[in-house]
Amino acid sequence: MIPKLRIVPLGGLGEIGKNMTAIEYEDTIIIIDAGIMFPENDMLGIDTIIPDYKYIMDKIDWIQAILVTHGHEDHVGALQHLMQDVDAPIYATPLTTGLIEGKLRQAKLLHQVQLKTFEAGDVLRIGPFKIEPFHVAHSIPDCVGFGITTPVGLIVHTGDYKFDHTPADGWPPDFAKLAEFSERGVLALLADSTNADKAGWTPSESVVAGGFDEVFRTAEGRIIIATFASLISRIQQVADAAVKHGRKMAITGRSMRENTKIARRLGYLNIPDGLLIDINEVKKLPANRVIIMATGAQGEPSAVLGRLSHGRHRNLSIQEGDTVVFSAHAIPGNEEVIHRTINRLYQRGADVLYDKIANVHVSGHASREEMKLLINLIRPKFLIPVHGELRHLRLHGKLGEELGIPKENIAVVENGTPLELTRNSLTICPRMPGGYVFVDGSGVGDIGWSVVRDRDKLAQAGFFFAVVSANSQGLMRGKPEMRTRGFVDKQGAEELFIGAEETIALALNNNPGDKRKMIKRTEEALSRFLYEETRRRPIVQVIIR
Repeated sequence: MIPKLRIVPLGGLGEIGKNMTAIEYEDTIIIIDAGIMFPENDMLGIDTIIPDYKYIMDKIDWIQAILVTHGHEDHVGALQHLMQDVDAPIYATPLTTGLIEGKLRQAKLLHQVQLKTFEAGDVLRIGPFKIEPFHVAHSIPDCVGFGITTPVGLIVHTGDYKFDHTPADGWPPDFAKLAEFSERGVLALLADSTNADKAGWTPSESVVAGGFDEVFRTAEGRIIIATFASLISRIQQVADAAVKHGRKMAITGRSMRENTKIARRLGYLNIPDGLLIDINEVKKLPANRVIIMATGAQGEPSAVLGRLSHGRHRNLSIQEGDTVVFSAHAIPGNEEVIHRTINRLYQRGADVLYDKIANVHVSGHASREEMKLLINLIRPKFLIPVHGELRHLRLHGKLGEELGIPKENIAVVENGTPLELTRNSLTICPRMPGGYVFVDGSGVGDIGWSVVRDRDKLAQAGFFFAVVSANSQGLMRGKPEMRTRGFVDKQGAEELFIGAEETIALALNNNPGDKRKMIKRTEEALSRFLYEETRRRPIVQVIIR
């Protein structure tokens, strides 16, 4: 039998977020990353979304390792859920290990998970796989991709990358390792597609340092900078600017404080002891001597910036003269909520800066010219675009064609579509059933789209509730008790209740018999009546007793 390598994308293909890939050979599986995705606007009440990894649950004993590329949430955020099911070590670089430890400790899982730390340039041997982590530049230190030598050939997984020659941590990508892989011959390249629709080159992180210098030089009051809690390089750039311009620095937001503590302890952040102050000390200093770092760059209502925009933060409030900086790109789907947050901050007197009007953020992902350079450096036989929405994956695939990779050697697939590789072939297998796994409070996967759609319907049109007394012949006894919420105001409800009572009585008289059928037909009649009267469709519930 011809040996086959199976690659199964479980997250990150067809979307931005929840990256997770299983690589399988015979009875060994290694997993690359396990991240979360933030909910879209219509996913009411959902906290996060994790990959649907039912595929590996039938092969749980085959899993030998989880390899992690870096410490961003879309690559590590689901580990606390995955590790409740999987008994295998997690391999990561020192900073990423520190960030994962914090997550597992919070989830009370640290004692049962084996964490193994490696450095870029090490060699790991796991089952039939030889794994060579190589350094890549991104927007957080200690990022790696993986060269994985398998029984069918060498595959390269880039992780998140860009070709930044002047990164914030001073550690450029390992071009020599990429060239070495190319010399050996690369069977397949799994490459980041996030910016496949962006022409040219992604600007260097050094651009942000210049942008911050301008902000600090011109801002007359406090500066509040919002970014991702795990964007360690941005925290360092802000600290450097604070030192240069004589400001004290406060960090607010539990996750950002914790990540800063971990990165300082491990030596990835160089922040002088006298620079950091507690958030409660901010009011004691002149406004032009303060800089505050905060979470909430995606407009999350419960994060620091979201609470500030609503005037609900316990220790802080926006005041005239504040400069608020959004140092992050909007995750697709978050644009509307971010714009609302910006408008509310303006209403409270702040001046707001973001990447479209100031050099306060650059992407951590390669643009088209860097993607071309990578393909020409690696010269893979097969190209598998990963990490992106379908439009990004398709554009990346077309880019590969332009560079001479045959169309039949490019696999543009979405989550749940297994790929089988031999030394000479790439086969796209039928897509497996699957979908989003919602995290809602403490529940994981216990609600689905039907509940989310009900929430959306409740938010759009409210509900109408009626309790009716009736006998088996369908005759109503007394008046029904009716309530409505989020549908019409009190005066409108009183007028509707008159017609609703007649509708209920008529529906019962026409449908005597089985109580479940009576309820169903009464609810249908009420829905028709309410739509005819209001042109809205609330959720209707009837109880007959």
